Amino acid sequence: MANYVLSTYQKFSKLPFGQWLFSRYAARRAPYFTTISPLVTDLSENHCECLIKKRKRVTNHIGTVHVIAICNGLELAMGFMAEASIPKHLRWIPKGMQVDYAAKAETNIRCVVSVKPEQWQVGDMKVVVNAYDDANQIVVSGVITLWISEKPQSSG
Repeated sequence: MANYVLSTYQKFSKLPFGQWLFSRYAARRAPYFTTISPLVTDLSENHCECLIKKRKRVTNHIGTVHVIAICNGLELAMGFMAEASIPKHLRWIPKGMQVDYAAKAETNIRCVVSVKPEQWQVGDMKVVVNAYDDANQIVVSGVITLWISEKPQSSG
C-alpha cells in the first residue's frame, strides 16, 4: 500500500491539471517552496522530479535562474521523494546540502532526485541531487545529507 504522499500524488495525477494541483497543494504545506512555483512532474518510490520554470521572479542579476531557487527545487524534490519512500519505522531530517554550480541556468530547470531502496538505513544518508537545463545539461549537482532515525515507539 502506498503512503499518503504517494497515494495523494497518484490521485491528483488522474485529474486534469493534476500535477499542477498537487504541486500547489503540497508546496503550501511548506510555504517557502511556493516562491519557485514548482511543478512536480514525476513522483514514485525513491524518485522525484520537479520543474522550475524560468521566470523573472527566480532569476538573478544576469538573467539566469538563481542558484538558491534551484537549491530550493532540489530540496523540494528530495523532500517529496523522502516522504514517498521512507520505510514506516523510520523518520528523516535534512542535515546538510553541498552543491556545485556546473553551468549557467539559462532555461527552465528540472530537479531530479533518486535513491536506492537499500539506502534507507539509520544514520547519515547521502542523497545525490541534480538540476538539468532544457538541453539535459547538468547546471547544479550536489548531495543532501539526511539524518535517518528510528521513530519512537508509541506508548499505547
